[in-house]
Amino acid sequence: MGASFPFLQPVSTPLPERAGQRAVRARWLWPAALLAFVLFWQFAKPVAKWAFVYPSAWELPAARWIGRATKWLQDEATFGLFTFTDLTRFVAAVIDLPYRAVLSLLSTGLLSGQGSSAVQQLPPLSWLAVLAIVALIGHHAGGLRLAALVTACFGFLVLFGQWTSAMVTLASIVVAVPIGVVVGLVLGLAAFRWPPFERALVPVLDLMQTIPVFAYLVPVLVFFGFGPTAAIVATLIYALPPMARVTILALRSVPSEIRDLGNMVGCSRRQMTWRVMIPSAKDSLMVGVNQVIMLSLNMVIIASMIGAGGLGFDVLAALRRLDIGAGLEAGLAIVALAVALDRLSQAYAEKAGQPAALAPSGTGLVARHPYLVAALAVVIVTFLAGLAVPAAQVFPEGWQVSTGAFWSEVVRWINVNFFDALEAIRNAILLNLLVPLKRLLGGLPWSGVVLMLALAGYRLGGLRLATLVGVLALLIAVTGQWEKATITVYLCGVSVVFAALIGIPLGILAAERERLWRWLQLVIDTLQTLPSFVYLMPVVMLFRVGDFTAMIAVVAYAVAPAIRYTVLGLQRVDPRVVEAGRAMGCTRLQILTKIKLKLALPEIMLGLNQTIMFALSMLVITALVGTRDLGQEVYIALTKADTGRGLIAGLSVAFIAIIADRLISAGARRIRERVS
Repeated sequence: MGASFPFLQPVSTPLPERAGQRAVRARWLWPAALLAFVLFWQFAKPVAKWAFVYPSAWELPAARWIGRATKWLQDEATFGLFTFTDLTRFVAAVIDLPYRAVLSLLSTGLLSGQGSSAVQQLPPLSWLAVLAIVALIGHHAGGLRLAALVTACFGFLVLFGQWTSAMVTLASIVVAVPIGVVVGLVLGLAAFRWPPFERALVPVLDLMQTIPVFAYLVPVLVFFGFGPTAAIVATLIYALPPMARVTILALRSVPSEIRDLGNMVGCSRRQMTWRVMIPSAKDSLMVGVNQVIMLSLNMVIIASMIGAGGLGFDVLAALRRLDIGAGLEAGLAIVALAVALDRLSQAYAEKAGQPAALAPSGTGLVARHPYLVAALAVVIVTFLAGLAVPAAQVFPEGWQVSTGAFWSEVVRWINVNFFDALEAIRNAILLNLLVPLKRLLGGLPWSGVVLMLALAGYRLGGLRLATLVGVLALLIAVTGQWEKATITVYLCGVSVVFAALIGIPLGILAAERERLWRWLQLVIDTLQTLPSFVYLMPVVMLFRVGDFTAMIAVVAYAVAPAIRYTVLGLQRVDPRVVEAGRAMGCTRLQILTKIKLKLALPEIMLGLNQTIMFALSMLVITALVGTRDLGQEVYIALTKADTGRGLIAGLSVAFIAIIADRLISAGARRIRERVS
């Protein structure tokens, strides 16, 4: 009836007027909430101490529960006829078998016997053989230029005396990467086929990527023991998620026409998957393979803490004795290995998207597999040459070079000549910024912070985001990690601000200067492949241990995404919009500030998000230089093999990362909608 007679409808406020009222209320919501928070913070402590310091009686003994669950899994859990320990031993044996085979091929040779009484029956591949095989792989993947690059990278390992350790590291990568690719592919396929499995898998992948690596080293150590097998398991946990995510996205991006063609020719479900979908998505899947390789290399130092050995152990040992020269050379060896494997995987990813050339029918083995035949010939020739000339098998120590003494002398010279200036800078920032900010955040009421975070979530993403953010922040307090979490947030926040103040202006300068961007890209690519532990050595030697040292290391590690995303955002601005601004008489500064930066702000915010993620991952490592945050808690749990303590601290870091990620992503989405 109301629809037929408008005059019978109840009187209501017009839609534009109601929208304006909501905008006014929203405009006043934040100032009112901030005022209430400040008043509560300043005057409520005498009557509500529980709101400032979370009562220990209210804490959940989550660490104890996890410890008991770990003990039960280790001693009592059974699955049919097998115990959980039997299962972990089986997994360890499955991983250990190919690892020992590859290690024998690359490093130890074929041994008989065990331990110190082992006798070498056959030598490993000589350095000449590996260099030649790597050159052949590079030529097959990308031609002469790539072959020269990867040969130079491996030649660096030989020349600087890093060969033995590099081959141990390469052996673990050669085993971990195929397992990670296969498991990630299977998980991605399952998630693509069954949406409920995907909904369950995505949060697990999020936790695997946000929980600090140190945190799950503890259960890996408990269940798999100390050694290279446990290190490979930890590497798989860290490196596997991108492959699963890329698989899901790659399969979804397969054109519907290709799927329809598969259905038309009568493909079964298995044929559709392996004969149609996977081949169509192989170029995208190779991106996932590249990510698994790079993340596996990022793990080599941390994995050395539980017995991986290789280059990671060399860097860690150099850090412990503050030998910057040895640590830098081992770190650069990891960079050389990373560059070679990265370029090879990228070349094969590009090659996967091109049609394969078919050998003529009726040709011989050499014509069909020239690279394989050449590699076998190289192995035989270099083996015989190694028997006659020892230098062809093992690169002589007298031919090796080292810059370790030079870098150590550089740091010593800086300390001798600039100690007073460095100390003044350290004390000024520490006393005037870091300590006051640390005390400020430590004195905030946890209850008010939780409510303000939930309010931010509600304003940016609605009730669902508010609930997620509020619950995660509350869990940090409930598990007794609030005080250490505030220290983590303070260190992360200061480091991110400094990284943004450095990275965003550099990105603005480089966005319109192609030559500068090429050089800057080379620098940040090197920074991102350099192992995070390497950043600690020079800053510890220059500034000793403490929060300032941790901040410098985090800024150096986390500045790269701030630069990269700023350049990306500015280069993506539509040139037609810029031309319209010029036509209206805008100056160069006005075009930058009023047009380009506004349109690039969503990408810059995403770069800020990535900077926070990098900073949090680095903060756990800076626990080695004396910080008292959640990273220190995780590291202590590792030294004591306390699974519960390590996982709770690690989950708290993950919760901080998820809160920051969701809020910044929602803010970037809002800005993108506003400027589009």
